[in-house]
Amino acid sequence: QVQLVESGGGLVQAGGSLRLSCAASGRTFSNYAMGWFRQAPGKEREFVGYISRSGSITYYADSAKGRFTISRDNAKNTVTLQMNSLKPEDTADYYCAANFWLTSTTEVDYDSWGQGTQVTVSS
Repeated sequence: QVQLVESGGGLVQAGGSLRLSCAASGRTFSNYAMGWFRQAPGKEREFVGYISRSGSITYYADSAKGRFTISRDNAKNTVTLQMNSLKPEDTADYYCAANFWLTSTTEVDYDSWGQGTQVTVSS
């Protein structure tokens, strides 16, 4: 498994931006597709977006399209979630996850997870 540590969460006003980072260790990072998920209070965890092993392919949930961008640096073993135009409904704990080789929108396909970082968007 890959060890993952998220950072960058915090409190931001609606319309603002945050940049979340996920640092990976333990395995060959470039062998893993990376996903971002989030879990709002009282709700189930949901898919936000993923990036392929090379970074050439990204895919986003409708809620994230046009506002969020995922990128990765395989030389630094990091993946980033840039979030712009944040809304109060984006308030959640955000998790990065790793899936060996294949991209997926499905939570159960990911076998390595970070501990999460909290994002709060005030209105």
